[in-house]
Amino acid sequence: MYIPSITFFLFVALFHSAHLSTASRVLELSDRFLDIKKDGQWLIMFYAPWCAHCKRLEPIWAHVAQALRGTSIRVGRVDCTRFTSVATEFSVSGFPTIMFLKDDVHFTFRGDRTKDEIVNFALRVSGPPVQHITKLESLDNIKANNPLFFLYVGDSSGSLWEVYSEVAEKFQPHGFFYSTGEKIAKNHAEIKKAPTVFVFKETVFYEFEDDVRDLESQDLNSTMFNWINAERFETFPKVTRGNIHQILQTGKYLVLAVVEENKLLEVPPDMIDFRDMVESVIRKNKKRLHKNFQFGWVGSPELANSIAMSVLTLPHLLVVNSTTNHHHLPQDEPSQLTPEAVEVFLDQIHNQSAPAYGGNTLPVRLYRTYFEARTSLSEMWQGNPVLTAVLFGLPLGFLSLICYSICCADIMDAEDEEEDVAHEKKE
Repeated sequence: MYIPSITFFLFVALFHSAHLSTASRVLELSDRFLDIKKDGQWLIMFYAPWCAHCKRLEPIWAHVAQALRGTSIRVGRVDCTRFTSVATEFSVSGFPTIMFLKDDVHFTFRGDRTKDEIVNFALRVSGPPVQHITKLESLDNIKANNPLFFLYVGDSSGSLWEVYSEVAEKFQPHGFFYSTGEKIAKNHAEIKKAPTVFVFKETVFYEFEDDVRDLESQDLNSTMFNWINAERFETFPKVTRGNIHQILQTGKYLVLAVVEENKLLEVPPDMIDFRDMVESVIRKNKKRLHKNFQFGWVGSPELANSIAMSVLTLPHLLVVNSTTNHHHLPQDEPSQLTPEAVEVFLDQIHNQSAPAYGGNTLPVRLYRTYFEARTSLSEMWQGNPVLTAVLFGLPLGFLSLICYSICCADIMDAEDEEEDVAHEKKE
């Protein structure tokens, strides 16, 4: 097989040992990567061999590389324990860190570490902040493959276009942004007045508030930013440790249906019924509740327990105030809740008449740290009691010996001093 000389020298410069994984398409990079980091577009995983999270990400990373094989994006990884200069250059402070590089711009991935999330992130930031649609079939394909995106309709000029472009640039790592002409858009959405902006969410186009389009540029920018920030999530997404911080940035109350998935990501039928019941509340009352509440569901009880600082019975309903970090729990048995009871509960929260727990005070933060440490220790003990006893028993044993030796030394010194004093008195 003939390999062009340019490609060959690129391989030599890139790989520490001229290694390319044919199966995964992941490039194993060395410190020589710093010399060619501006050459093309790169999706890089910075990892450490001892990191358990990195090991769990390895098969996903291979699938990511395979999915991006037909694009101009090169997927690689760097062992930061061997090539510390690379980690220092990109200010890597934790593992794994996923970063997209193009020219002098770096985007850090902060979402859930799944193949689809990472691939969509790479595709979003690889292109311009706003991608222009010129064909009707292109918009059809986008709708078929993307359940949520933003669409500007009108000429690429004027204050609304400038504000939309500016906000799209800020949110590019988190969402898809498109623009098109009125002729193409009218086949998909009812256009009252152009230019305008829509969000496509789960087969429906929702229009940006048209009563604010005449605001001053600064106010329009703030309003557009808040609207896109609030609309960039699906109506009822799955909430994980990877995306909960992004969702809380909407400033809304986060309504969580807490259930438990097994290792195959399956949910028991009774919990599915509870989750569907909670979802029905926002589906039927979207216009009334959407402005103040973001709904979602959690398949990991540990995440909900950490927020509530207690072990919740399953299924459960948990509402988090994203502004104050307070949380609310229903007074009724969660499994007996009805859609009407949930609506009443949410109205009480919005009117600030429902009991609030937690918060962001120092005692609460300390207790949350204690609760998470206790929970982690309990899980370790249940999983491997022998290893847990060794990990914590040896340090505690050494500490006890040190304390004992210090205390005993003080007592012996005191006894010696008393004997010396008594001896001097006799003399």
